Order: sequence, then C-alpha cells, then structure tokens
Amino acid sequence: MAIILVLYYSRYGAVKEMAQHIARGIESVPQAEARIRTVPAVSPVTQISEPAVPEEGAPYVTLEDLKECDGLALGSPTRFGNMAAPLKYFIDTTSGLWFAGNLVNKPAAVFSSTASLHGGQETTLLSMMLPLLHQGCIIVGIPYTEKELTTTKTGGTPYGATHVAGGDGKNPVSDEEKHLCFILGKRLATLTVKLGDKS
Repeated sequence: MAIILVLYYSRYGAVKEMAQHIARGIESVPQAEARIRTVPAVSPVTQISEPAVPEEGAPYVTLEDLKECDGLALGSPTRFGNMAAPLKYFIDTTSGLWFAGNLVNKPAAVFSSTASLHGGQETTLLSMMLPLLHQGCIIVGIPYTEKELTTTKTGGTPYGATHVAGGDGKNPVSDEEKHLCFILGKRLATLTVKLGDKS
C-alpha cells in the first residue's frame, strides 16, 4: 500500500477542505492510502505554544510522517505570494531528511487558496515546489487534458490545485476546484503506485 501524505496549513478552512478532496482522489486509486496531517500555527510571541495534539482536525505532522510516506501533497494559503509561515517553519526542520535523501524520487504535488484570482496562486505553488525540488521530489501537476483548467472561472492551474476564497474568505470551494483537487490526488497516487511497483 502506497502512503500519500497530505500535509497542509489552513487558517479559515478552505485549504483543509481542499486537502480532503485531494485525499478522496488519492483513495480512489487501488493500493493508495491518504494520510492527512497539518502543522501548528506559529506566533511572534515565543512563549505561546500550541498543544502537542490539536483539539480538532488532522494530527500534527512529524518528520517520521515525511520519511515514511511514498508521495506527498503540500498545501497552504498564500501569504504575499508565498506559502504561510507555519508550513515554511516545518519545512525548515527537514534538513535531516534532505541530508539522508529520504524524499528523493517521491512524487509530490502542491495546492493553495488565495483571496483573489490573481492573488499569488501560482507563485505560492512555486514557493512550495522549491523545497520539494531541493529534497529530490518528482513534481506532479495537472495536465490540460483536464478540461476544467480551461473552463474554470474560479481556481485551478497546471502547477497544482487552487481555490479563490474571496476577500472575506467565504467563497465555497467550487465544483471545478473540487474536481481539480480530486484529479490532482488521483494523479499523484497513480504515479506513486506505479513508481513503487517493483514487480
């Protein structure tokens, strides 16, 4: 069974919902299992810390989750065209995995949510790809054979799945966005299973 880690940070819930649609896509592939994890928020006041186990939702990720996974989907809301600090903070702790080559040749995909259509969707996805490339991951996107990429009036890019949350953050995840999340998860899982097939 291929374990695909779906790792995200979500402030208002949109990225969390996207992670669930990606997980459904992953689990539509035989021999693939989604493992959903999140990261705690960070604070400029260093005395404040999150509990070791979140009160609700996905468990916090560990370095072992990354080491053990066969594939990875990474998701974040945008912060000035970049991934959010909590996700970046966790990624900055993975130098031991980089040194050991633990993520080399693992397929990886990215997903994001922004307030506006041109609010940094693609740059945020690219910012998440950079550490994955340094880790030796194989980047998986969404091909244009998915017609929703050319018909969507909301989110969706060839670089990864996206959502347009609106200025108040309350836009629901659209049908096209849900579909593209599902397809990204399915494609990531399909490639992970194929790459892991030693027969």
